[in-house]
Amino acid sequence: MLNIAVLGCGRIGRMHAENIAKHPRANLAGVFDVYEPAAIEIAAKLGVTRFETAQALFASIRVDAVLIATSTPTHADYIEQAVAAKKPMLCEKPIDLSLDRVDACAKAISGTDVPIMLGFVRRFDPGHRAVRKAIAAGKIGNLHQVTITSRDPGLAPEAYIAESGGIFRDMTIHDFDMARFILGEEVTDVTAVGSRLVAPDLMTKYDDYDTVVVTMVTASGKQAVITNSRRATYGYDQRVEALGDLGMAVSENRRIDNMTLHTETFTAQGAPLQNFFIDRYAEAFAAEINSFVDAVEKGEAPEVGFDDGRKALLLAEAALRSLAERRTVNVSEVG
Repeated sequence: MLNIAVLGCGRIGRMHAENIAKHPRANLAGVFDVYEPAAIEIAAKLGVTRFETAQALFASIRVDAVLIATSTPTHADYIEQAVAAKKPMLCEKPIDLSLDRVDACAKAISGTDVPIMLGFVRRFDPGHRAVRKAIAAGKIGNLHQVTITSRDPGLAPEAYIAESGGIFRDMTIHDFDMARFILGEEVTDVTAVGSRLVAPDLMTKYDDYDTVVVTMVTASGKQAVITNSRRATYGYDQRVEALGDLGMAVSENRRIDNMTLHTETFTAQGAPLQNFFIDRYAEAFAAEINSFVDAVEKGEAPEVGFDDGRKALLLAEAALRSLAERRTVNVSEVG
C-alpha cells in the first residue's frame, strides 16, 4: 500500500483525500491544512491523522508520498520540500503563477529522481483520452485541427477571481495542456483575444477577462482553437474535437443522464449538463490517482510531469502577451 498524505483540505483536497481512501492500493496517511477546522473535519470524517504542520507531514516515516492541493502560491515551495524529503508528489496545477518562480523551482529540484506529477486531470477523462487514442491509431488520418470548448456554468466568487492569476493562468491552463496532449506536438505561435462580457466591472477591476479565444499553431501547421467563457447558463460545457483528413473524433459533454425525450412538439430534449467540475471529471480524478500510484509503484516517470506544467504556463504567458500587444506571439519570446 502506498501511504499518501494530502496537503490542503479545501474542496479539491477533500475530494482527493476521499479518492485516496477508496483506492485499493493506497492508504490515506493523513491531512494538513493551515485552516485547522477544515483539516480537523476531514481527518475525523476519514479517521486519519491530522498533521499540525506541513513540516511534520514531510518528516513522517508513515508518509510515502504527498498530494499537494493547497493554494497556488505554496505549490513550488511544497514541491521543493517534497523533493528534499524524497517523497513522490502529485501537485495540483499550476506550479506557480510566475514563470520566474517555476524556473527557480526547476533549478532547485534539478537532477532529482523523485516522481513529480502535475494535476492536469482532463488528460485522464475517458472521452478525451479516447480522442487521443483514435488519432494515434490513425482513425482520422492526419490531424489538422483541434477545437477545445471549456465554459464554466457560472462566475467564480470575487475572492477567487482576485487571487486566480487571470483566466489564462487559472482556467485556460487546463486547455493549453489539453491542446498539447491532443496535438502531440509543441505549439510555436499563439494568438489570443479577450472580452469582458459576463462581468465587465469585476474583470476591469482585476485586469482580467471572462470571455476568451486562443488560436495556436505548431511548427508543422496543425491548429488548435480554445474557446473559454466564465458563464454558460446551460451547465459545465466541456468538449474536445479533433479533425483529420479522414474524419473527426469528438469527446462530448456529460449529462446528468443520457435519456432524450421525443414528442410531437419537440425532439431530443435531454437532461441538463453536469454542473460542476468535480462531477464532470469524477472518473478522471479517480484515474489520475490510479496513474500516480502506478507510477510510484513501478518506479516510472508520471504521465504528466513538471515540464508539462511549465509548458502550459508558457502558453498562458504567450496568450497574455498576445492579448496585451494585439499580435501573434512566438512561444520562444516568453521563455
